[in-house]
Amino acid sequence: MESRSHTSLPPKRLATRTFSMKWPLLIGIGLFFGVFLIYPLVILLGGAFFVDTVNGDLIERRFSLQYFYLIFENPFYRECFSNSLLIASWTTVFCLLVSLPLAYAFLRFKFPGKVILSTLLLVPLILPPFVGAIGLKQLFSRFGSLNLLLAHFGLIDIQDPPDWFGAGGFYGIILLESLHLYPIMFLSIQAALANLDPSMRDAAMNLGARGSRVFRTITLPLAMPGIFAGSSIVFVSAFTDLGVPLIFDFQTTVPTQIFTLVTQADNPIGYALVVLTLLLVSLLFFTGRKLGEGNYAMLARSATHDDSVTLKPLASWALIGGILLFIGFSILPHLSVLAQSFSARWFFTIMPSEWTGEFYREVFSLELTSISIRNSLIYAVSSAFLDLILGLTIAFLLARQKFKGRALLDVFAMLPLALPGLVLAFAYFIAFTRPIIDPAWVAAFFSFLGMDATPASITWINESFIRLFDPRENPIILIIIAYSIHRLPYIVRAAYAGFQQLSVSLEEASSNMGASPTRTLIKIVLPLISANLIAGTILTFAFAMLDVSTGMILAQESNYFPITKAIYMLMARITPTAPAIACALGVLAMILLATSFFFASKLLGQKMGQLFKT
Repeated sequence: MESRSHTSLPPKRLATRTFSMKWPLLIGIGLFFGVFLIYPLVILLGGAFFVDTVNGDLIERRFSLQYFYLIFENPFYRECFSNSLLIASWTTVFCLLVSLPLAYAFLRFKFPGKVILSTLLLVPLILPPFVGAIGLKQLFSRFGSLNLLLAHFGLIDIQDPPDWFGAGGFYGIILLESLHLYPIMFLSIQAALANLDPSMRDAAMNLGARGSRVFRTITLPLAMPGIFAGSSIVFVSAFTDLGVPLIFDFQTTVPTQIFTLVTQADNPIGYALVVLTLLLVSLLFFTGRKLGEGNYAMLARSATHDDSVTLKPLASWALIGGILLFIGFSILPHLSVLAQSFSARWFFTIMPSEWTGEFYREVFSLELTSISIRNSLIYAVSSAFLDLILGLTIAFLLARQKFKGRALLDVFAMLPLALPGLVLAFAYFIAFTRPIIDPAWVAAFFSFLGMDATPASITWINESFIRLFDPRENPIILIIIAYSIHRLPYIVRAAYAGFQQLSVSLEEASSNMGASPTRTLIKIVLPLISANLIAGTILTFAFAMLDVSTGMILAQESNYFPITKAIYMLMARITPTAPAIACALGVLAMILLATSFFFASKLLGQKMGQLFKT
């Protein structure tokens, strides 16, 4: 047990010294969440559930579900929901079928290279999936490398090659989502299996159970929390992903329709689509948490003893070969993107016929890409700095202060985890392209008071609000805040973990020596939790650099495009070099994300996995 100092300042004095910091911070954070989280969601829900009706000279708003009825009555939107649900469902199934045996093999067996192979299985995480779609198309399109290779050996007729992606790329989307998301499922199941008590398996085997029966009756049921958690994350990620369907030009999904409707601010169908997505995601999010918190208690943890089995050489090398084969297949999109970034000519050939490094130079000289790199750096650095300030403040309040509403602050800090970037970006676009104070409501209020004019201050507030935040004019501030809100939970968790590991007695000792709370924070607290803060900031920076939905929706003009939208626009060009330049930009993105994960994992170690739990 930790010893606490008994010579601390009197309680009243301590309360006086912390009060001046606590309440201004709470008010500021409350205003921030009110304007940039609650307000956009209220506007979104209002546009989906309330209908304007004309009653004489008045416009009345009434609650209605008619927009949702219109969606489900429309065959096209039903098909969009069907496709998105199928993509998410099949992606989840494939990830589970791959990850469960892999996680079990790494738990139960000893074989050479186990640690290295476990690390290599996570490589697909460093490739943004919509960038991988570019590489996948080069390999598996009707006249891609695979069909050309099969035709070379006379296995298919190149005049009528098979379409591996299906109609419009449906199967290609599922394949790419599965290859990108299976590491999340693998990590979740592996963590759950690692926490199992081996003595329970031993007891089952002592009673005569063997092999598959032990797995079905003991291992699998006790691993359900990890399976539920991983499945919910994978399903939501696949359902709400915008980039991959756009690269495949597969328009009949919910995310692509939301993207199409975003600029039609007066079209309530877009509101209803986003709200339906939000309701589905929230249901899965909380269901996954509830199921993951079920009664799976054990008497002990896996640390009691190691019951893994050393495989015989033949079985060991067979397992290693199978894992390497799967890893090789899973990084095919990465290899294809890398090859295409160096290909001077890759047309109707199995591999590039000419090679060059010119496209990397063009990344920094072409106006579209050079501006996008600059923009992404500005957005990501600014949002990471804002996240650092907000995350540190919220973690300090949660870990070191007692006040009413503490649980509510925790909920708001974690809420963005349940908000897909697509939903948040759409809500921002519709909320910040309109006056924050409804002139009609103000006019009605002053008319009720017998006054005809609306105060000039209201008009000034609305004009200033739109001028500052309207993404159609200048989206910089809004993109930075959107990036920050969406990644805030990561830095809050990282900072909160640091506060939990830091003994309060150190801060009490500093106060006893006469140091102010600010000086104690700067001299004692920040240096001791700096590793957590740096790691969390690195992750928020990397995720912001490669965010898809926010930049695609909020950046409407090319001089504000981030890297992800620049890649998308390059792929839409008909020039032969545009895909190669896009791939070069994608390779740079991979290097950035891999480097960020490396340094963050070095700083956080095993605690890094806690940042991604729902």
